Amino acid sequence: MTTVTQRVRGRPAHPSGPTFLTYTPDGTKLITAGSNNVIRVYTTGSDGEPTNIDDCQENNTAVAASNEIFITGSEDGSVTVYSLETYFYESLLTRCTLPIRDVALSPDGMWAAVASDELEIKIINVRDMETVLRIRDLPKPPKHLSFHPSSSYLAVSCTDGIVYVYSITTEDPTLSRKFDGLIRRLEADDEKSSRAIWHPDGRAFAVATATRDVQVISRDDGEKQRAFSGGHMGDITALAWSPNGALLATSASDRKILIWEASTQKIVARYDYTGVINFTWHPRENIFSFVTSEGELFIYPSFLSTGNAQLLQKPLQPAPFIHDSLSDTSGNSRKALANGVKRPLDDQARREGTPASLDDILGPESGGEEDDFVEDDDGAGYLDEVNGYGKRSYDYADGFGGPGTKRRATHVSWQPRFHQSFQPGSTPWRGNRRYLCLNLTGFVWIVDQDTHNTVTVEFYDREYHRDFHFTDPYLYDKACLNEHGTLFSCPPTKENPAMVFYRPHETWTSRADWRTQLPIGEDVTAISLSDSYVVVTTTTNYVRIFTLFGLPVKVYRQKSSPTVTCASWRDYVLTMGNGPVAGDGCTSLLYTIENVKRDELCQSEDVVALPSNSQVKSVFFSDHGDPCLYDSTGVLLVLQHWRTPGQARWVPLLDTRSLERLAGGRKEETYWPVAVAQDKFHCIILKGGDQYPYFPKPLLSEFEFKIPCTTAATEDPSNPATSEGPRLEESFVRSSLMLSLLEDRVSATNANHSQKTELSKREVDVDKLLLQLLNVECREGEERGMKALEVVGLMKDRSGKLLEAAGKVAGRYGRTVLQDKISELAEQRLMGMDED
Repeated sequence: MTTVTQRVRGRPAHPSGPTFLTYTPDGTKLITAGSNNVIRVYTTGSDGEPTNIDDCQENNTAVAASNEIFITGSEDGSVTVYSLETYFYESLLTRCTLPIRDVALSPDGMWAAVASDELEIKIINVRDMETVLRIRDLPKPPKHLSFHPSSSYLAVSCTDGIVYVYSITTEDPTLSRKFDGLIRRLEADDEKSSRAIWHPDGRAFAVATATRDVQVISRDDGEKQRAFSGGHMGDITALAWSPNGALLATSASDRKILIWEASTQKIVARYDYTGVINFTWHPRENIFSFVTSEGELFIYPSFLSTGNAQLLQKPLQPAPFIHDSLSDTSGNSRKALANGVKRPLDDQARREGTPASLDDILGPESGGEEDDFVEDDDGAGYLDEVNGYGKRSYDYADGFGGPGTKRRATHVSWQPRFHQSFQPGSTPWRGNRRYLCLNLTGFVWIVDQDTHNTVTVEFYDREYHRDFHFTDPYLYDKACLNEHGTLFSCPPTKENPAMVFYRPHETWTSRADWRTQLPIGEDVTAISLSDSYVVVTTTTNYVRIFTLFGLPVKVYRQKSSPTVTCASWRDYVLTMGNGPVAGDGCTSLLYTIENVKRDELCQSEDVVALPSNSQVKSVFFSDHGDPCLYDSTGVLLVLQHWRTPGQARWVPLLDTRSLERLAGGRKEETYWPVAVAQDKFHCIILKGGDQYPYFPKPLLSEFEFKIPCTTAATEDPSNPATSEGPRLEESFVRSSLMLSLLEDRVSATNANHSQKTELSKREVDVDKLLLQLLNVECREGEERGMKALEVVGLMKDRSGKLLEAAGKVAGRYGRTVLQDKISELAEQRLMGMDED
């Protein structure tokens, strides 16, 4: 850190009192406004006198500028527009009954947001002042306004100490998030700052806290990220990111201006100036300008030393996250392509220079020499245009690169989309915490302590298992948990290769923890744990299988690659990988199920049935050992007949979008899959737009299976009889599926007496459902007789008792013809004449 002692000379700009300043987006002009009725416009690089605009409103409270105009707000409630070409009054944008507190212009220059002591914010189209968006649900007056770099969000800091983030993409702005406890309560005219400043990459904003620190907050999940602490001894009066987000400037009542490096949160420069209340970075050059409560303006050329000035020359830098999703290697975040194109699914490593390379087949991305030179000599729009504010059009998805980063051409070679690898039951980092595993046994979660992690394993049944907690220097990023032990894996580092660690809960000898290291250059993509084996899939497409005591059993290369995930149950192992490209441009997802003990393949490279543009959210085995899948459309599926090669099919058990609790839009929620057990779907309900569960420990919910069969459009809630038929039909399909799964399980194992008894009971239950459905068809009328006979034909009863009951049901409703046909069917079955 350097303390700069050289001081620049202040310029008397306005009388003592609140003073405000802003640069135009192209950096050519600096505008200041204060308590008098004169506005001054300074030209960058000129030591001459500023241009004065006289006879303006007095007691100005805000100023904002585009390249053509600037806007001021004053305590008399007026918001005025001035021209930067003529330096004259242009129009009155709006007027409020109470003093204006802040004015902000959107980065695209189209909208002006106005905050006053009224409980309303106006967002006015500067080109059509009759177009006004209004935010009316504020409990206290707003103090500061800040536009998101994409102009899609507006952050509002209110005097009640709450930050509100609104989405302004529609005519009626909607509250996106609310942050309580971040900022202190301040009066509207207080010199202290509670402004939320958006990082230039748009993923986070920073605010000054009551503890005189600056806290970074993630926009997507609202979690606290890195903090800039311990710099100021007084209350913060102003803060601003540098144009590329590499530096943060803060000033406080302790007479200090501090410059922080965003990536390290360390102070790199310190300046001593008294009474600084507002400042701004020059959009392009190493110039920093600020004003004081005495009305003085300081324009500081060559503000940063040579070493620190290099930080300003870097391209757009990422916001300081604790765990940045852009560099997350846990398999739970999406990554951008090397050429900057964002994909819905994961990307494939490019194979340049090989005969199979798409670039060799389709040619270079830009049609030229590797996009090194693109010339827009005919004005056809090949190059990104400057939008008039000194910048190319904002692209939130465009990434962060090194000094050699080039703008991409407007067309690229086609590349397929890949399913991303993931660990079932794991969540991404949110702040400094994440879950590594969530299931019915318990959950594993970690906390980042900067130099190491702390791992906590908790169980639902604490009478059978004891929770444990340990310090993790290896930084485990994947885990599995069952009744017998906990499995961990960690990524490779410069010093150590990837590693797998298994810790059993109990053994009859001393606890037999074991670790094994993978070959150098190999990373873990997914792990699974069963009662018999440990399964590890890797980036080299190897499937590695160990016993519970670390003995390697099998190592083989998976046919479908890259690998996606894996699951296991007893002796069965399920692996998933990317297959051929489907019609939607995305690779098919293929799965293989193997019995390790018998060395048999139950299913080999079969296709996972997924809708177009959807993903697998979780894969697991049910408590009965049937493979289950939950996809991004909210559908839970089970694999039927999976023990018979070539006969497996994915059958939906539940479509969460059709749950009654979501009917009519009463609730907006999604579901995090946990398990299928006791013929129910166990999950965690996610509300408020959350995609993953978080802390405190979420409660588990369970839903009955309901196979999506039909939608009864004529259902009458006041007449339950209208819905009885569809309900019984769904129950029949569901019960038949569960019976089929049980039959497969009984035939493939040494079934005990209880399993055989359950099988007989389920067969009878299915026939009873058909009997109830027959009752509905008979009640509907004689014209339903053929369907009624078809229902009877589906019965598997061989004793004749249920067929006899079916005949009685038909007789009760006077369906004599149907009754006779049922009697004929019963006689045929008794004589064995109805067999296929």
